[in-house]
Amino acid sequence: MGDVAGTLRNATQILDEISDSPRLDAELLMAHALKMERADLLLKLPELKAPAEFSALLERRRQSEPIAHIIGAKEFWGLDFQVSPDVLIPRPDSELLIEQAVRLLAAQHPQRILDLGTGSGALLLAALSEFSKASGLGIDASTAALQIAHNNADVLGFSDRARFLLLDWTLPDWTGPLGSGFDLILANPPYVSVNAQLSADVAQYEPHQALFAGEDGMDDYRIIIPGLENLLSPTGKALLEIGFDQADAVSELAINNGYHVELKKDLGKNDRLLILQR
Repeated sequence: MGDVAGTLRNATQILDEISDSPRLDAELLMAHALKMERADLLLKLPELKAPAEFSALLERRRQSEPIAHIIGAKEFWGLDFQVSPDVLIPRPDSELLIEQAVRLLAAQHPQRILDLGTGSGALLLAALSEFSKASGLGIDASTAALQIAHNNADVLGFSDRARFLLLDWTLPDWTGPLGSGFDLILANPPYVSVNAQLSADVAQYEPHQALFAGEDGMDDYRIIIPGLENLLSPTGKALLEIGFDQADAVSELAINNGYHVELKKDLGKNDRLLILQR
């Protein structure tokens, strides 16, 4: 295929039509094809030859397949997570939940952490990386997702403190198997309206059961928030990721269930996180 530098320039032009970060995408794909870290790729750029398999990877990205699916991994909170089409790709905006958990619980670290809809395990395992004395439980309704979460816990060295449970919160009495007394509850539930227009990389490649939550995107909050009463410790805090236009509706639901609510915005200044406590 020729030298890497020229191949990356051409790939960047090709990806410019479908990506907000075409050069970065091209570099990540090239590093994956060469089985090396991106930093090493950039350092050794003048001496590298592009491998033949890069073309197939580039074409997959040109068809809007997410980079994380192509290379099978995504960084979150400084940790590398295995991902697949069975789980949502961890996003930088969701790091706000970990950032705020660290802020809120700096003086008194949590002992028990619950992650509702754990997916890849990113939120739970990132939290455990910050709170070294805590144990955690992640639940999900997808067997395939839980396998990914288990794998990530093993690879990242948290298998002794993290466990995972197959559980569907749409079923009656769903909180019963979980017990109570969680000091920190994290949740990035489905919150997208079924009528929402999503980008192709999300709509075509990410699991719909982890995205959509009814006409107004509120179906899962209506289940989770009332259930928190059975799960939170008296001083516990629940951190819920929300859609950019859902702060008022989810806050009202939480207040009506007896919670004090604090709103936090993400780096893009969008409403992103609600902190609930009794």
